[in-house]
Amino acid sequence: MMLVTEEPTVTGKDEQRLDDLYRAESGRVFGIAYRMLGSVADAEEVVQDTFVRFGAVDAEAVRQPPALLTTIATRLSIDRLKSARAEREKYVGAWLPEPLLVDEADVAGQAEQADSISMAFLVLLESLSPLERAVFLLREAFDYDYAAIGEIVERGEENCRQIALRARRQIEAHRPRFETSREEREEIVRRFFTAAQEGDSEALLELLAADAVLYGDGGGKAPALGSPLDGRDRVAAALIALLRTGARLGARLEPVWVNGQPGARFLAPDGALINVVAVDVLDGQVQAVRSVVNPEKLGHLGPLADVTALLAARRRP
Repeated sequence: MMLVTEEPTVTGKDEQRLDDLYRAESGRVFGIAYRMLGSVADAEEVVQDTFVRFGAVDAEAVRQPPALLTTIATRLSIDRLKSARAEREKYVGAWLPEPLLVDEADVAGQAEQADSISMAFLVLLESLSPLERAVFLLREAFDYDYAAIGEIVERGEENCRQIALRARRQIEAHRPRFETSREEREEIVRRFFTAAQEGDSEALLELLAADAVLYGDGGGKAPALGSPLDGRDRVAAALIALLRTGARLGARLEPVWVNGQPGARFLAPDGALINVVAVDVLDGQVQAVRSVVNPEKLGHLGPLADVTALLAARRRP
């Protein structure tokens, strides 16, 4: 969907204005694109493309630059999501969003609800069509009115209201509510990882919900679970085995906040990143554990470990 067709005549004043606007609005634009796409790399590209296209518009004719930026970013994200959905249908194993750590999450947008970037929420959004996802997010996460949303997605106001209603009904039935305090969630997750590292299955079972689920996203690029494991007994056994393997590899665990929820990253002996784990805590128990080990989803977080090579080296006599 092309929004501009001509190269602009750029002056020094225009460049300064665009730089100032980028500093003020790029975080919010990233927040929209990331929630739409679940991909840091794609969201960053949308941000860049958005400002390039904005720069090609007559600056004097733009009354509300943030509104135009939102429109461009949303339409670009809808187009990208249409392509991404076809690719995700062929994805190897469980698909999870690219993780954001605390500092990045702070950049993900100013109009942010506490759980609107959680992995659980972003996975739920995959059940919506690109248009439904855009309308729902603009309304729920960024508080746009239906008239403004209609202009952005090129639909009537009443049509957008109905789209949002359908999407909300679909999402709300399964939407996670992280009602415990940050401190409580952090303490539960600390105890959870300690029990897993120590092989304390009794403590681990007490912390896991009966219907807990373990997800692993390797995308066929790194060793991971072939399909989700459900049930506290299976999840506890798998976690203990995985952390024992990590200990044999010399991996160390660092607590971090992943997509606004408590979690951890595992580092190789040389400090390279192995994987990132997000933990959903509801009603005082761990409901889901989501591990991202696909290197294509972790590159934005720093140097990566070669997990296959680490495992192979460990097996050598």
